[in-house]
Amino acid sequence: MTEEFMGYARPKGMVGIRNKIGIMASVSCVDFVVEKIARGVENSVAITHPLGCGQFGQDLTNVQRTLVGLGSNPNLYGVLIVGLGCENLKSDYLAKNIKRTKKPVEHFDLQDVNGGEPVAVEKGIKIAKQMTAEAKELKREPFDFSHLILGLECGGSDSISGITANPAVGVVSDKIVKYGGTSILPEFTEWIGTEHLLMKRAISEKVARQIELPIKRLLERTMEIGVDFRGSQPTPGNIEGGLTTIEEKSLGTTAKSGKSPISGVINYSQKPKRKGLWLMVEPGNDIESMTGLAAAGAQIITMTTGRGTPTGNPIAPVIKLCGNPHTCDWLKVHIDVDASKIITENKSVENVGEILWQDVKATCNGKLTKAELFGHYNIAIWRHLAFPFSLV
Repeated sequence: MTEEFMGYARPKGMVGIRNKIGIMASVSCVDFVVEKIARGVENSVAITHPLGCGQFGQDLTNVQRTLVGLGSNPNLYGVLIVGLGCENLKSDYLAKNIKRTKKPVEHFDLQDVNGGEPVAVEKGIKIAKQMTAEAKELKREPFDFSHLILGLECGGSDSISGITANPAVGVVSDKIVKYGGTSILPEFTEWIGTEHLLMKRAISEKVARQIELPIKRLLERTMEIGVDFRGSQPTPGNIEGGLTTIEEKSLGTTAKSGKSPISGVINYSQKPKRKGLWLMVEPGNDIESMTGLAAAGAQIITMTTGRGTPTGNPIAPVIKLCGNPHTCDWLKVHIDVDASKIITENKSVENVGEILWQDVKATCNGKLTKAELFGHYNIAIWRHLAFPFSLV
């Protein structure tokens, strides 16, 4: 029998595992207004960023798609967008596109408010509190895991990650795909050296080429400006943690995807076209990556970390998994699942994968992750300035 979780029904067949109100800035000039509104409204989250003006072309399109995707994530019951009024990325554009999900969406610009910031904050709080009251009326209902999108992130990897936490995540990813759900593996710069292994798992020759193309373009483009990108990987922290080559790091990264066939490749923050395992073109910065996953519709993210990190996401709860016994001891306040038992207690990867699966289910049913409890909500949007073309 297919397993179930208790989620919130959304229009158009979507399901949320959280029931938050998103307060979104269309431009950095009103970030402070958005933050003040969010502080005054129960169960709301501020979605701020340093962008929204002076942008053009694919760079602007990418930011627009990401913010619309974040606002469309089913973990948000409703969204209030605050703009300034003179920026490139208009609040009404974001509102119009997020409204396609049929969720409650409101917007206004600070320059249209007589009285400036104090009145704008008061207005925003009033609108958002009404959404909160409506959201409270919703009750959780049972859904199968075909409704879930799982993001597969890693950060601060060490030599232990690839043989402990990462393959344990792969067990859960395969389970989600088996149940008809979706998993997304980002961090395409950490496929380098393993792309041939990923290509063998592609469902078609077309998908195999999509896996190879962004890596080939990245390396060619950086070589043109006199940089060998492979020299930047592994990072200093990875090296201190025992990783020696990009291939070694990539083997650990791709282990998170399990053994499922790869359905396709998507650009940053783009939504998968169908169920299954997907790869996302994204450069590997943890916060940018998880922002892209949430914008692609992921309701939950697993993040493996060898060296340890507190970062989270305001929309999608982040489950931290660690296989390093030292990190699990020193930074246990940030770790949800201790995968170091593979080393210290001779647990199998499958054993820890099952422990993680139970935690995923509990989180879908409302359990708060460590990042949520600490309020570690981070947003950063990857800019395509170095790649003025689609990488997929």
